[in-house]
Amino acid sequence: MTSDKAVLTATNLTKRYGALLAVDRISFSVRSGEIVGLLGPNGAGKTTTINMILGILQPTEGSIEVLGKDMRRYRSEISRRMNFAAVYAHMPANLTVRQNLFVFGLLYGIPHLRKRISALMEEFDLTRFADIKAGLLSSGELSRLNLAKAIMNEPRLLLLDEPTASLDPSISQLLRDRIQAYAATTGAGILWTSHNMTEIEAVCHRVMFLSRGKILLSGDPCTLPAEHGKQDLEELFIAVAREPLQLQRGRR
Repeated sequence: MTSDKAVLTATNLTKRYGALLAVDRISFSVRSGEIVGLLGPNGAGKTTTINMILGILQPTEGSIEVLGKDMRRYRSEISRRMNFAAVYAHMPANLTVRQNLFVFGLLYGIPHLRKRISALMEEFDLTRFADIKAGLLSSGELSRLNLAKAIMNEPRLLLLDEPTASLDPSISQLLRDRIQAYAATTGAGILWTSHNMTEIEAVCHRVMFLSRGKILLSGDPCTLPAEHGKQDLEELFIAVAREPLQLQRGRR
């Protein structure tokens, strides 16, 4: 269940690389218990936005607040209350599943760490791989490990960048179920990027479409396509990628 309390608030968020305006004064929020899809074609500014929220990139302009605190002033404190998972964020290959979780647990200062690791391995069906090196795991097993790491510190804000890309439908469904349950039971806010529109329709309460660094459209993923004369979210995604100016004129 979502609430009106914002976990994440971005205001006039901007990122420039010389003459290139990668993110152009975007403002949005993610509420407690809400899963928000951040969508758009490659190069739209999605990963840049997530990296600014994570503190990896410094915004050129604008502000980010997590749990009511400004990222610039309270980055260290905020970092302990958030986490991240992505299909391309590889775990150290020479460490076993258990060792990976132990190292990240130490970094996050997790109390009763061994008990927490055992619970996570059981939840994500990783117990039988506990002493297997991460470099020997399948893509599905690695994704489960990455997500276990991402919720290890029980984050109030969880950022997911293509977390199920290239996974088979069974593993994708498992991860979606785990993420939805996590948001519902903890009240965490989740920002999720994906190119899988069926997945987004299934999990997200709200979506935002980025185009050329701007938020072009936003709304309920179940009703937004019809509002713009499209049959489904995939058709709307294609229109955002190919006809952004036409869609923008249609809003006026």
